[in-house]
Amino acid sequence: MSLEITGKLIVKENTIVVSDKFKKREFVIELAEDINGNTYTNFAKMQLVQNKCEIIDKFNIGDVIKVSFNIKGTKWQKPGEDKVSYFTNLDAWRIESPNAAPNNGNNQQQTPANNNNNNYGNQDTYNSNVQFNPSPETADDLPF
Repeated sequence: MSLEITGKLIVKENTIVVSDKFKKREFVIELAEDINGNTYTNFAKMQLVQNKCEIIDKFNIGDVIKVSFNIKGTKWQKPGEDKVSYFTNLDAWRIESPNAAPNNGNNQQQTPANNNNNNYGNQDTYNSNVQFNPSPETADDLPF
């Protein structure tokens, strides 16, 4: 299943070589959601793996980006123990400017203007790809 989300790039880590067969690079995007006139901020740590680690290089901290990603889950149990652990990763596979034209073989991408206010300029554009739809029962609940 492929998902998309748009947010402000706030952290861009270096590539980590885990083994000779696996490397990863983590980054964090800030997500702003408008619920009943209130803006709530969340942070999503995502990762790029293998040959995708460099696709974030063309973006700067503060840029608003659209990320295409998959949710990957792993079940792990230490040998000889009963406890089972579960890990979830958000594996990004494409990053682009939210206002970039569809890619028809043209790899140039527009970089949005850096806007430092909490709503990232045009709130409608920023939130247009955030897939969050609270149920009526929880819309007025506090976010904790």
